[in-house]
Amino acid sequence: MSRRGRRASLPPTGFSRPERIQPDGLLVRHYNTAGRVKEYDFSTLPVAEPVQRSLAELFAARCDPNHWSVHKSSKTVWDRVEKFATFLAAQEVPPGSVEEFTGALIDRFWLTMASTGTNRDGFRTVCSLLAQDERLQSGPVADALARAVPAHKSTRQSYTTAEFEQIKLEARRMFRAALLRIEDNARHLERYRAGEFASGSREAVVGEALELIAHDGDLPRIQGPSGQPYVPKKYRKALGGQGTEVTWQRLFLSRSEAAALGVLLLAEYGWNLSVIDRAEVPRATPDPGGQGQVTYRILVEKRRRGGGSWYDTENVTDHGAGTPGRLITEALASTRFARAAVERLKPGTNLLVVSRTKRVGKDSADKDRRPNVGPFYFGIGHDDVKWWTRAVGLKGSPFQRGRRTVTAVERREPAQHSQETHDRVYVLPDKNVQEAAVPVIADGAEEAVELARKAVLVAELRDAPDPDDEETATADCSDAESSPWPAPEGGCGASFLLCLACRNAHVHPGHHPRLALLHQSMRELRSVLPEPVWRRDWSDPHARLEDLKRRIGPGGWAHALTRVTDTDRAIIDHLLAGDLNP
Repeated sequence: MSRRGRRASLPPTGFSRPERIQPDGLLVRHYNTAGRVKEYDFSTLPVAEPVQRSLAELFAARCDPNHWSVHKSSKTVWDRVEKFATFLAAQEVPPGSVEEFTGALIDRFWLTMASTGTNRDGFRTVCSLLAQDERLQSGPVADALARAVPAHKSTRQSYTTAEFEQIKLEARRMFRAALLRIEDNARHLERYRAGEFASGSREAVVGEALELIAHDGDLPRIQGPSGQPYVPKKYRKALGGQGTEVTWQRLFLSRSEAAALGVLLLAEYGWNLSVIDRAEVPRATPDPGGQGQVTYRILVEKRRRGGGSWYDTENVTDHGAGTPGRLITEALASTRFARAAVERLKPGTNLLVVSRTKRVGKDSADKDRRPNVGPFYFGIGHDDVKWWTRAVGLKGSPFQRGRRTVTAVERREPAQHSQETHDRVYVLPDKNVQEAAVPVIADGAEEAVELARKAVLVAELRDAPDPDDEETATADCSDAESSPWPAPEGGCGASFLLCLACRNAHVHPGHHPRLALLHQSMRELRSVLPEPVWRRDWSDPHARLEDLKRRIGPGGWAHALTRVTDTDRAIIDHLLAGDLNP
């Protein structure tokens, strides 16, 4: 039997430094960061043995958890090495060793790989691997391996507003139904524990069943005459059957329901699937003001290409329904029984997304995933996403396009990636972003007309702050000395409310929360001030903020309101009171 792709067990106790390449020089082992191993047998490649050994050595040099932290990385490279080996075998005179590689050979390989983005990535990978061989680091072969490979234009686009709203609606429907079911049964269990039900009553039997489910993950089973296990009659009668929907699903999310929660986390925070899959339980900090609000400190992990991770933290507060922190509260509520059961079985697991799997006793074939604990499954896998999309009648995973939608269209700011990546990968190629830019371009063409109307946004929108600018209460100023409203003693004499009407002002995403709060506060003022007074004092700055809101978009504006800080609130309070001046 071929050893190709075989998975082996963990190294024995005391195995301090696993040998990545075995004595035969052809079997390579890759241990991921969890210590699980995947084997690759280079003797199965259709090339001469010296080439097999050379490729095995180059491959083994990278089978280090600090370089390839997960098996997915080594498997991707293995697949590309296999394709290269197949190409070599198809040559009229296949090379017998690496020394027989030529620049022309590498050029021919490029011609077979240049047609698609995936193949171009494969060519880069193979060249990067071969370039580590000292025998190929000079001459025509080295030049061919260093070929500049043009990037393949991505065809992935963001969702339209209608499409993304439909996806979020389907996710909310499924997750909301699951949350209500779990909360309803949680209340029944609390009443049972409090002794509110008469002994022997249906309600008491249901409570007893819920206690067993909460503790063990399921009800006990009895072996039937046919050899099939079944739930004891008293529980079947009280619960209305023995199917998953009336037994363990009373307290636990199914894997499809966990996927629906994942879609909502994507839509709310812009996290990609891998971040959601490994998300830990956030720390909760009570509101110091005693108003019952909870702020969650969320640790976000982003794996680096080539190994390792970096972490960032996000703080969100549950101010009530519709706020970002409320989704975390609901996620914790929906998984609390599953997390408590896991903690009893294996303390310290501490993952946010935990669901109950039907396939008890079977771990995922993907050894990069955390193994199940009893009947409990962690995170969200690609199969879970497929099941969810099929259940709600959608096509294709919503995560990559959805993240592009949140990042490029709604928030318009980076999320766990650099500004350069945000612009190059997410913004510039996206058709929906391009279409949204049309009215902005049109505004620029009609600038002379627009400037005649005082109540338009004149400040320049930027993606990031300029270190040479000076911060003001509402924007950054590039040149106060050339203000359209000069002060007698020099500099700018205008109110900060006029910054958005000035060419020298720059507005970037760091200003959005404060300006969104100012816009909201102006609307509230309108309800308490006489209309003539409001129009005289506030209508022009309010109109400029309306213009800004239109350009940022409703999703980005709503997200900005969730990021308002105490400093922003204090500045806006002073600004509205009229005691904050340049």
